[in-house]
Amino acid sequence: ATEIAEKYDYEGGLKIIISVPEGVEIGKKTFNPRLGIVGGISILGTSGIVEPMSEAALVQSIRVEMKQHFSQGEEYLLVLKVQTEDQDLVRFYSILTYLGTNHVQDCVDFAQRFHEMIDMAIDMGVKGILFIAHIGKFVKVAAGIMNTHSHSADARMEVLASNAIRAGAPLECAKEILNASTTDEALDILNRYQMTQGTMKEVLDRIQFYLNHRSYEQILLGAVVFSNTCGYLGQTADAAK
Repeated sequence: ATEIAEKYDYEGGLKIIISVPEGVEIGKKTFNPRLGIVGGISILGTSGIVEPMSEAALVQSIRVEMKQHFSQGEEYLLVLKVQTEDQDLVRFYSILTYLGTNHVQDCVDFAQRFHEMIDMAIDMGVKGILFIAHIGKFVKVAAGIMNTHSHSADARMEVLASNAIRAGAPLECAKEILNASTTDEALDILNRYQMTQGTMKEVLDRIQFYLNHRSYEQILLGAVVFSNTCGYLGQTADAAK
C-alpha cells in the first residue's frame, strides 16, 4: 500500500480491508467454535508467516533449549506456556516478578509437550521443573492429558465441571461450565457460584498427582496456573519447593 501511494504521490489516508474468501465456512472446520470464535477464521501473528515444524523437530528444539539452560548450571528449570496477548503477558510478567525474576531468558518454552519435556529432563539429570501456564492449557493435565494440543485432546470443561462437583458445587453450576466455550467463561461461572477457590484446589491437587505420576517422582515438579481474567489462580503443592 505504501509503494502504491508513493507511486501516485498520494499523501492521504488509506483504508485497508483484510478478508479471507469463504472464511466463515472454513472457520467452522477449525477449533475456533469451541473457543467461542465465530463468523470467520483467526488470523494469528504479526507477520502472517507460518513456519511449519514436524513433531520430531519440535521435540528436538525443546531438547536443545533445555540442554542450553542445563549446561549453564540451571539444575531447576522455569518453564512457561504463555500466549502473546498483551493481557496474558502482563499476568505472566507479574508471576515472574512474584517468583523473583523478570527475565524471559530464564525460562524455557515447552509448547504443548509436558510429557516429553519431563522425560528429557530426567534423562539430562535436571533436578526439577516449575511450570507456569494459562489454565486453558494446564487444566488438561488434571485429567492426565500431557500433550495439551487441541488436536490431541480437549477436556477443559469436563475437568473443571467434575472438579467443581468434587468441591461441592451444585449440579447446575457444573452444567453451565460444560456449556462454556472458554476457561475464562468457566471461571466467571465458578466465581458467580463462589466455587473458584475450592475447584482450583481440586484441579491443582490432580495436576500435582499426574506430574508426579509421569516422572515416577524422580524429579521435583510443580506448577503455577493463571488466567487472563483472574490472574494468579494457584499453585500445586510442590511448586513452593
